Amino acid sequence: MTIFKEKLDEEYVTTSEAKEILVEIEEERAADEDRDLRYELARAIEHVNRFADLDADESRELVEELTDLEQIDVPTAVKIADLLPEDRTELRSVFAQERYSLDGDELDEILNVVAKYA
Repeated sequence: MTIFKEKLDEEYVTTSEAKEILVEIEEERAADEDRDLRYELARAIEHVNRFADLDADESRELVEELTDLEQIDVPTAVKIADLLPEDRTELRSVFAQERYSLDGDELDEILNVVAKYA
């Protein structure tokens, strides 16, 4: 017998937002002495602590500002907010698998938005 789980909802979150969610879960588990912190959860917490550069509100503002630009969709904006690229080469790597490429002016526009938060 196979049990399938149904996906009810999907939302893109930045690493900083995931950190905020995982901190709440960690505190909840720490309050209950009978519940252990599972390996996967501990690794996820370790990961977000290491790689979350902005706080959750700043990262969400950055994503919203990036999605206001016509060439960036939400998943790409979340990637950019997580990576905080500093130059065109780093930013081009985000768009490497897309079916389109951006010119220098568009890349500079994105980097200017990122520079406000980095």
